Amino acid sequence: MDTLDLYNGNTGKATALVQNLAVIGGVFVLLHLMLNPPIFAEDLKLAHAPVPGLTIDTGQTYNRILNEISPEARTKNFDESIRRKYPNSLIKTVTSGVKHVKMTKYYDGKPVRINLVEIDRKLASNFEIKPALSSTTSNLKSRRTITTIAKNTNSIVALNGTFFKPQTGVPLGTLMIDGKMYTGPIYDRVAMGITDDGFTMARVQLDANIKSGKQVIKIDNINQPRMLSTHVIAYTSEWGSKAPASPKYGTQLAISGNKIIKASANPLDIPKDGYVIVGPKSILSKLFGANKVKVTIGTTPDWKDVNHIISGGPYLVKNGDVFVDMTAQKLGAIGGKNPRSAIGYTAEGNLIMVAVDGREGQSVGMTLMQLANFMKNAGCINAMNLDGGGSTVMYVDGQVVNKPAYKGGIAISNALVLSEKSELAKAN
Repeated sequence: MDTLDLYNGNTGKATALVQNLAVIGGVFVLLHLMLNPPIFAEDLKLAHAPVPGLTIDTGQTYNRILNEISPEARTKNFDESIRRKYPNSLIKTVTSGVKHVKMTKYYDGKPVRINLVEIDRKLASNFEIKPALSSTTSNLKSRRTITTIAKNTNSIVALNGTFFKPQTGVPLGTLMIDGKMYTGPIYDRVAMGITDDGFTMARVQLDANIKSGKQVIKIDNINQPRMLSTHVIAYTSEWGSKAPASPKYGTQLAISGNKIIKASANPLDIPKDGYVIVGPKSILSKLFGANKVKVTIGTTPDWKDVNHIISGGPYLVKNGDVFVDMTAQKLGAIGGKNPRSAIGYTAEGNLIMVAVDGREGQSVGMTLMQLANFMKNAGCINAMNLDGGGSTVMYVDGQVVNKPAYKGGIAISNALVLSEKSELAKAN
């Protein structure tokens, strides 16, 4: 029982009002100190000097501070922001800080059906955003429907992820989950990195090597198809039980416990606790007889604080500007109006996930430039295209919400999901 109710039924309300006024008063005091800092003796000579480039917007500052100290205020501002950004749309609250928006826009007089999810990570603090493989055993050669992926990961939102090889399901491009690099980049395509409290986006290169004593050999890729016979590629147990064939004049080294346990020109079994390095014998022979080897894996740019990476391409928005680099990322084959999937993030750190239906009379799809302008208008400071066409599919709150050509969506290799954090993650 609330003790205050024993005295007066309105006392609790009055107390809450006083508390709210105290919070707001505290905000104004803080703002006053920010805008009118005390002047100390050593500051006197600068007291009347303007600060170059300083612009103060007290309204924005007030809202930002209020958002940090009041979840209710942040929720209200998020709700209002969504309504302003997406007028004449059907808006649904999936959970705190997660909005699903359905809309139809017209381009050249033709309709385009769009499903969008925007996520405020601070409001949705019990959930995490990360890529997910279709296989529950981390087998790269796997494909499943997005509904299966979402249910296996206990996710409330899922969007199809990066490109993949249709014959096998192996992701094509950078994919890192919980700090583990499953596949490396192709053509240095753009990728989004996910940190504990934000996002980053750039074209990514692999920075990896295998070292023994003074011998350092570059690793060109991880669990990816061979582009050149001169490349050195590492294959882990997620690839399968056996490494692919060696290139001409090539060799393979099976490594377990930082030791080379076998060398052969023929495909080797991949140790469950290790990997197989495949490349030209002229390069890998430098490691023959080594007592111990060490593999180091990183990226350029150096994303040490990034927990997860998902790649796509091309860029759609870069540093606030529309930027579509199809040719640079060797993606000329995906032009025209098509179903599209995209992700991006705002200056406030909100994630935006988009699925565009296409190839039908009621929704003709988008060009990449149309998609880029849409993502910018949605507030993205950085955004990128994901696998599209027949792969485009979005899952929200228990069901597929867009209308892919194949009901429920085709089986896909991987997805970007919003799932409830584990109890351990919540504690941290």
